[in-house]
Amino acid sequence: MQLAFLEYLKCPVTRSGLTIDVKKVSLKTYENKQQEFIEEAILWAEEDWFFPVVKGIPRLTVEALFEYEDFLKSALPDFEKRRSSLLQKFKVIITKAEAKNKRTKKSFAAEWSFFNYEQDTTWGAGAEELVPRFLEETNETAESIKGKVIFDAGCGNGLLDTLIGRAGSTVLAMDLGKSIERAFEQNDQKNVCYIQGDLQFPPVAFEAFDIVHSSGVLHHTNNTELSFDIIAPCVKPNGKFSVWLYTPRPSTLDKILHVIRRYSSKLPLRLQYVLYYIFILPPSYIGSRIRGSKLNVRELMINIYDALSCEFCWLHQPEEVQLWFAKQQFSACKITTRDKWGFNIIGIKTPTPKQ
Repeated sequence: MQLAFLEYLKCPVTRSGLTIDVKKVSLKTYENKQQEFIEEAILWAEEDWFFPVVKGIPRLTVEALFEYEDFLKSALPDFEKRRSSLLQKFKVIITKAEAKNKRTKKSFAAEWSFFNYEQDTTWGAGAEELVPRFLEETNETAESIKGKVIFDAGCGNGLLDTLIGRAGSTVLAMDLGKSIERAFEQNDQKNVCYIQGDLQFPPVAFEAFDIVHSSGVLHHTNNTELSFDIIAPCVKPNGKFSVWLYTPRPSTLDKILHVIRRYSSKLPLRLQYVLYYIFILPPSYIGSRIRGSKLNVRELMINIYDALSCEFCWLHQPEEVQLWFAKQQFSACKITTRDKWGFNIIGIKTPTPKQ
């Protein structure tokens, strides 16, 4: 973590700003130079909230006090007292957030564990294609994104964020699970920060970002529109909100996959891996080769996990999402990309009279 990003971070519950108590500073290579970063710290918020920075990543989920208990015990002598105080005040919020996120965290951590940063494509796009695809989806240019502050709400493997950072943007990239650690490790841009956070409890400042981009993520939450509404305030007045979502397809295979996912997503991850590898991967590989696809085994497994392991996978029509934009006071709404799987849609946040 770089201290400069602290201004963009907020407590996900109280929405208060954060102060930092640095515990450990280390060196990391940014732009071919060894530079300092904050490896371990405690972030303090109002109403007794506190969050850890572990392995250089602010862990800003509501349930972080359970997930990073060992670190917090070592960093805070009075941790048990502090945790008890929080549980007395916010037990319902904390326990519900923990239960809500448990399966999704594990599923996507497993999904992105297959990714090879040196060899694999991200949803069929190589590293050289990621930024052009982002520019097309957001209706921006290589020149227009320079100097802009961008929030990637659901960054996956995080490679796009590093590349956007190289293009001259300041990027705050967030994901729910521990795949964020590999994203942080591969990053070599000081102007890119990775955080662990929950879309439905966004630990970031409102009206702080020129572009908020959420690609293929909102439909994997328990309520797509609710997640959209919660993230929308992060966009600056006259800023842009860009969302990519799955769309329904009149396909028998899709209907079969939907039925399978009801059961497969509830299985232990190790059992899922065995079943997918034996029964789903071989026909997927053969089918992809027949269609002329060059996806390798790892890339196919990522696709399989995205289709079958996630707890939620909602499908939406553009007209439905356009209404969401309108209700959140966005204008100039339009579809920027569309294929057989889904669509990307953008809107511009209309300033209020005060703004």
